[in-house]
Amino acid sequence: MARKCAISGKGPMTGNNVSHAKNRTKRRFLPNLRTVRVTLEDGTTKKLRIAASELRTLKKDS
Repeated sequence: MARKCAISGKGPMTGNNVSHAKNRTKRRFLPNLRTVRVTLEDGTTKKLRIAASELRTLKKDS
């Protein structure tokens, strides 16, 4: 399963680990994904992988 938010589409980003000696090696910044049960309009529930920032936005709006 892809490490991607089901709502916002946020995925992994790439960057560098930088040591004290300024040596640079590649690294990945992964999104903070949470598995959440969401109740749909027809009454059924579905599990979604949502970024924690998106979850805060949903809770704020409801």
